[in-house]
Amino acid sequence: MKFSDIETLALQLNELYEQLEIKRYGRIWSTEELALGFVGDVGDLAKLIQANAGIRHIDDCKAKLGHELSDCLWSIIVLANKCGIDLEAEFVKNTGELAASISSELDA
Repeated sequence: MKFSDIETLALQLNELYEQLEIKRYGRIWSTEELALGFVGDVGDLAKLIQANAGIRHIDDCKAKLGHELSDCLWSIIVLANKCGIDLEAEFVKNTGELAASISSELDA
C-alpha cells in the first residue's frame, strides 16, 4: 500500500468522524481539539511502549500497541491535511536532510 492510499483511508475516516461529531455535538472538532486528542493517544502510546519493554503490565500489549500506533498515524495525517501540509513531501525532505546531516557528521 502506498502512503497516498493510507492518507486517503485516513481522510475518509475523518469524514465519517466529522459526520458523527455533527450528529453528537452540532459541529466538527477544531484542529486544536484534534491535536488534544492526539496528545492523549501519545500518552497511551507511551504506556504501551513501557509495557512492550516489560516495565509496565498491560494485557494484550502488542495488539494494543499496533492499534495506538495506527491511531497516532491517523491523527498526524488528519492534522497535516487540515493545516495544509503535504506530509509525504515534508517527510521525504526532512528525512533526506537528516540523513545528509548525520552522514556528514559520520564522515567527519
